[in-house]
Amino acid sequence: MKSIASAPAKIILFGEHFVVHGTKAILAAIDKRVTVTTTFTENKTIKINSELGTIEVPISSSHEEVKNEFRPFVYLANKIINSDQNVSGLEITIDSDIPIGVGLGSSSACCVAAVASICGLFKELSSEEILKMSIEAEKTIFPDTSGADCTVCTYGGMIEYEQFTGTKKIDNTFDLNLLIANSMIPHNTKNSVEKVNKFKENDEERFSQLCDLETKLIDEVITAMKNNDATTFGLKMSENQKYLEEIQVSNDTLRGMISSLKEISLGTKITGAGDGGCIIALVKDENMDKVPALLPKDKECFSAKIDTKGVVWSTIEE
Repeated sequence: MKSIASAPAKIILFGEHFVVHGTKAILAAIDKRVTVTTTFTENKTIKINSELGTIEVPISSSHEEVKNEFRPFVYLANKIINSDQNVSGLEITIDSDIPIGVGLGSSSACCVAAVASICGLFKELSSEEILKMSIEAEKTIFPDTSGADCTVCTYGGMIEYEQFTGTKKIDNTFDLNLLIANSMIPHNTKNSVEKVNKFKENDEERFSQLCDLETKLIDEVITAMKNNDATTFGLKMSENQKYLEEIQVSNDTLRGMISSLKEISLGTKITGAGDGGCIIALVKDENMDKVPALLPKDKECFSAKIDTKGVVWSTIEE
C-alpha cells in the first residue's frame, strides 16, 4: 500500500516581527505544495528520499542523530512504527515545488504532509490530530515554533495569529493575485529578530508606536477583505513595508525589487523574516506577464493564489 499526502506553502501577509511583541499577524496558504509518499518495506529501516539527499537509518534511530532536514521524518516514522509492532520499515519520499529556506513554510508543509502520509498507512487522522503531530515534528528542528505555519498549512485559507490567543480562521472569499519574488538571498530569522530587538531597545517609544500602527493596519486589512477592496489591501501592504524598513529588516536588494514592481503592483512587501527571502506583490492578472522584464534576471518569481484545500491525503493499494 502507498500513502500520499500534500500540503501547501505559506506566506505572512501582515504582521511579521511585530507579532512577537503582541500584535496580530495574517498568514495565508498558497498553491505551491509539497507531496510526501510513504510505503512499507521489509528492510527494518527508515529511508527518506528528497531533493536534499537520501538517508537510511535503522528503526529506532534517534532523530537527534540525523541532519535537521531529516529529523521530523525520522521522529514521525519512529513514533508511528513504535505504536504498531507489525511494521518492518518505511520508505518516505518528499517531492516539493516550494522553494527551501526563503520563508515560504517549506518545513511546516513537509511536517504536515508527512504526518498525513505516514499515518495514512495505519489509520485516518482528523485535521486536528494531523496539526498536533506536525507541530511536535517541527519542534525537532525549531523548538520555539508557534505552530501558526503548521496551522495554515493544515487548514489552508487565511488565519489570524496572535501570540497569546492562538489562531483564528479568516472566513474570506477575497481573490488575491499574488506575485512572489525570491531575492535568492538566504534569510536568517535569528539575525533578523536580533536586529528588531536591538531597534526596540534603542527606541522603545517608537517601537511601541509601530506596534500600535501595525494593530490598526491589520484591523483595516480585515475590513478591506470583507469589502473585497483590493486597492486598500495593496496600500496596506506597502504601508506595512514602511514599518519593516524602519525596524531595519530590509536591504538594498529587497528595496530594489519592490521599487521595480511599483508601477504594476497595488502593494508590495517583504514576507517573513526579511534581510533576504521573498517579497510579495498584489498584481492584477493583466500585469503578470510584465513581471519578468522588471525584475533582475537572477531572481525567481511565480504567481500564486490562496490555497483553500489545506492538507489532502489518500492511499493506493498496490
